[in-house]
Amino acid sequence: MYSTLFLYTRGPVVVPVYNVRGDKVEEVLLPKVFSLYVRKDLIKRVFFSEFTARLQPKGRDPMAGRRTSAVSLGPGYGVARVPRIKGSMRAALVNMARGGRAAHPPRVEKRLHEEVNKREKLLGTMSALAATSIVDMVRTRGHVFTVERLPVVVDSEVLDAVSSVREARELLQKLGVYEDIVRAKERTRWKAGKGKMRGRRYVTPKSILFIVEDRTSPFARSVKGLPGVDVAEPQFVNVLQLAPGGVPGRLAVITSGALKALEERFRVETP
Repeated sequence: MYSTLFLYTRGPVVVPVYNVRGDKVEEVLLPKVFSLYVRKDLIKRVFFSEFTARLQPKGRDPMAGRRTSAVSLGPGYGVARVPRIKGSMRAALVNMARGGRAAHPPRVEKRLHEEVNKREKLLGTMSALAATSIVDMVRTRGHVFTVERLPVVVDSEVLDAVSSVREARELLQKLGVYEDIVRAKERTRWKAGKGKMRGRRYVTPKSILFIVEDRTSPFARSVKGLPGVDVAEPQFVNVLQLAPGGVPGRLAVITSGALKALEERFRVETP
């Protein structure tokens, strides 16, 4: 249970709950965390902390470019006084010579991880989750949908009732969010840089985030391969998924069971 000084941006948020056929069966009151103030500065700070935590330190061989017997000829020869290979005038060792050392190579000692306080990380995650319920913020981020209230809440029965991509596509079309997956597919493009030569040829925009209580369920397996889709469990969902790139407002589809788990994880009390 957490106590926070966040200010509420609005009153209680009520959203419809849809069944496996895409029909509205009831309305549910979202947990208080969805009504909290969206702190974009905290979200970006937590995003960089979680993003840099996944980076693997790398460095160069300390002797790279230095394995040579080249020495400088000294003054008086009418040539630059850079180290030259014995028996020739070819420069070596220096950073401007071919095969020479790098001037400022990457080092494994460099601190890549931007650390953040535990409370900041918690509030940043809560703020990113609250942004998923603000329609204007989700639309500003570029998502395409026709539903009027967010996030989209579906009954947990879909986890076992929907077991194929075709059924999942039909359900998402009825919910009014499948257009965002089409957008991600159409905007998939070649990546810039050398990543194309290293198995990272394409870049796909982020589309829907599915928060379900079981990532191994038939429904989760049927949607995880759709363009730009991420599937997360409520106890592990983070800012990398809720606000890709540090930009809040991810289009989210949450099951009713996962919604209760989110309420337990982010229980909010105000003084």
